[in-house]
Amino acid sequence: MRRIKDNPPYHPNLKPTYQFDPVTAVAHLRRADPIMAQLIKRVGPFALELLPARTLFEALLRSIVHQQLHSKAAATIHGRVLAVLHSHGGVTSAALAAATDAELRCAGLSRAKLAALRDLAAKCMDGTVPSLRAAARLSGDVLADRLTQVRGIGPWTVHMLLIFTLGRPDVMPTGDFAIRLAFGRLYRKRGTPPPAAILGHARAWQPYRSVASWYLWRSLDKD
Repeated sequence: MRRIKDNPPYHPNLKPTYQFDPVTAVAHLRRADPIMAQLIKRVGPFALELLPARTLFEALLRSIVHQQLHSKAAATIHGRVLAVLHSHGGVTSAALAAATDAELRCAGLSRAKLAALRDLAAKCMDGTVPSLRAAARLSGDVLADRLTQVRGIGPWTVHMLLIFTLGRPDVMPTGDFAIRLAFGRLYRKRGTPPPAAILGHARAWQPYRSVASWYLWRSLDKD
């Protein structure tokens, strides 16, 4: 892999956009699945909020910091880590490489997360993790193969990145417990359905499984 630099900063008012038309997606789901159509009527318009990121490093750093933490605690630690990186020049892999273990541990990172972020920085700099622009041209499977080489990043993290940062239309995060719980309740399944059962049903939702997933998440808010 060739060594690359982090993407240049984007305009602060620039917001990420969906890689699909939400109106078309919702209309497809309504036609394809009567039960999903009822859920859509109950939840209301599709309103997934994408998470802005200037680089994949920035997006994945946020994901790693937030893993297995409550949102408030994660946000506090994430803010402290960003402050450390800014003291070394900005939210870049080079800044993380320059920061000391003591600085990052004092920000609240566990040893495991510190090791994961060190590996993330190294793999951003050697080109394993592509630029945000390059990632937009890669299929979900290819991007997953690249990103899961980073310590601490598994399929679930990649799926969340594809949906919430890259705005991809057809991601089915069957490894997400909330998705499995919501699917089981909505379709009256006994127990928690296995991923294969969800994938089989979700063929009807293609190519808008990300949108269906958002509605499944929202269904839990309505219960």
